[in-house]
Amino acid sequence: MAKISFIAFDGTRFDVEAETGSTVMENAIKNAVPGIEAECGGACACATCHVYVDEAWTDVVGEPSPMEEDMLDFAYEVKPNSRLSCQIKVDDKIDGLVVSVPERQG
Repeated sequence: MAKISFIAFDGTRFDVEAETGSTVMENAIKNAVPGIEAECGGACACATCHVYVDEAWTDVVGEPSPMEEDMLDFAYEVKPNSRLSCQIKVDDKIDGLVVSVPERQG
């Protein structure tokens, strides 16, 4: 299990316990985090689970894959710390991860 903190666009914080092996997106959906739409269900075929990884966590989470980078082209207001939450796997190394949800999804 890992703790993940989602910061909604309005500043509301959602702290969730995430199961190892799941994805950040799956935990957002399971815990009704607003702003994560996940229209493709986690197949990296849309950009509706876009999040901003807190600067302290970007190295831990790593860079997006080429396929994820292609999908991020469809996201709203992409930043250097943008990721698709469906592509971030939960494991012990991300315990304490903080991500912010953008104003809207792509």
